[in-house]
Amino acid sequence: MAEPFVVFGASGSGSVPIEAALSLIDVPYRLEDFAPWEGQEEADRLARINPLRQVPALALPTGELMTESAAILIWLADAYPDARLAPAVTDARRPAFLRWMNFVSSAIYALYWITDNPARIAEDEAVQADVKTRVFDRIATCWAQMGAQLRPGKYLLGEDLSVLDLYVATASRWSPGRRRFYEVAPALGETMRRVDGDPRLAAIWAERFPFSPGWER
Repeated sequence: MAEPFVVFGASGSGSVPIEAALSLIDVPYRLEDFAPWEGQEEADRLARINPLRQVPALALPTGELMTESAAILIWLADAYPDARLAPAVTDARRPAFLRWMNFVSSAIYALYWITDNPARIAEDEAVQADVKTRVFDRIATCWAQMGAQLRPGKYLLGEDLSVLDLYVATASRWSPGRRRFYEVAPALGETMRRVDGDPRLAAIWAERFPFSPGWER
């Protein structure tokens, strides 16, 4: 490897499952933190990496830059098959893997562009509050759909932990929170608790998305 991967991200953000995947694959990477939601200056600083001013992004050892969390996770899992973080292309579970990776990205993750700053689509503060409530309801509905259609084994796709588990374990901690996630998708709860408690991930969770008191809310 010419140089380590570079992860552009932030604590508690969509970069966390990517950092977790790199840790499980056991390849070196450097972390550069950006939190564009903290103000215009920080967002502008990120613009040189990603003109959309969003994290995560991943610089490959070749110098190529990848954005889009689902794409990055799928690529990493496929590029390092020995880590067993995704079903192989010929595996019967592959269609479900691709389906749910893209579902989390498009049906759930994309909605946080609105909830992070409702003023992007509504000027009135009262309307903004209603927008957030409705979007969080939509997110809960999407988790419910996933929970109703997946039949997890030890992990979401069977006996092997995959990047899908890392993705859902992170995204399900964002609002409306794990408590509601457990309510609407009870079939997925045990699996997520298993991912939370995986000793291989303890350091990543502690450093990048700590389980603070009351975090499940």
